Amino acid sequence: MSVEAVMDDGKVRCGWSQSSQLYRDYHDTEWGRPLHGDDALFERMCLEAFQSGLSWITILRKRPAFRAAFAEFTIERVAEFGDDDVERLLADPGIVRNRAKILACVANARVALDLSPGLDELLWSFAPPARPRPRALSDVPAVTPESVALARELKKRGFRFVGPTTAYALMQATGMVDDHLADCWVDLRR
Repeated sequence: MSVEAVMDDGKVRCGWSQSSQLYRDYHDTEWGRPLHGDDALFERMCLEAFQSGLSWITILRKRPAFRAAFAEFTIERVAEFGDDDVERLLADPGIVRNRAKILACVANARVALDLSPGLDELLWSFAPPARPRPRALSDVPAVTPESVALARELKKRGFRFVGPTTAYALMQATGMVDDHLADCWVDLRR
């Protein structure tokens, strides 16, 4: 089976984006595009942690509820969450109700709040040099030396749920690496 496909609009896309319109829209407008800003990157870090063990489509479907439940992922606001907020989140059917992941998101906000020079600068300092785009899905790694180093640094600073695989998924989603396949119409090098 091809890892890329020509869709009804005549564009070739990465194979993973074919199964739903939500995936297609995410692929075309967000995934792999450089993202900056502490709150924006904090949101992606939290969502990648919530995705651990689940399908990404589950997280995309629940993203509006996550944003509402987590104060739009504003670091300062999430850092203030207490026990009542955790219980509120555990009762919210619109999000993934996993106590460890919820507690990690709150704890990560507190770490990010005190981070100098900031989450954006820290995360992007681990972005590897540009490399050729992968030819096939099998050429896309699950972890890299950079994601291992990023996960190690984040853990050292007190972040939770940020292993090397989650760190690499974060790097992909936020454009630190370009893992759109070589023939995909999305060209971030322009």
